[in-house]
Amino acid sequence: MKVADVSRDKGDRLELDVLVSPRSNRSGLEGFDEWRKRIILRVRSPPLDGRANKEVESYFREITGCQAKVTAGMTSHQKTVTISGDPEAIIKAIEGSIRWTIPSAWNVSRRSWTGSGSLRRTM
Repeated sequence: MKVADVSRDKGDRLELDVLVSPRSNRSGLEGFDEWRKRIILRVRSPPLDGRANKEVESYFREITGCQAKVTAGMTSHQKTVTISGDPEAIIKAIEGSIRWTIPSAWNVSRRSWTGSGSLRRTM
């Protein structure tokens, strides 16, 4: 799955579908939720008084250098974030901040799954 699969180009801005995991032990993009068609973002802030939403906006502002705003899902884990700017440049910046990891269910020596799960991208 790619960032283009979870976003919509609106000309002068990009709408990004995000699944937020608040109160995490680290902040950053973890990968994709293929069932919900969303990018997964972990944030340290709790979902109280809009603190997690502010951290989501701040995170995307920092990695893209563009204005970011949560435009839907203010009280939900599933959010839509609108990022103003060139959509192609925004997508490249977001893709550059995601890293792949292999879950423990993957048996590297046998190259097979020992459990359920999927490959995830994390920081």
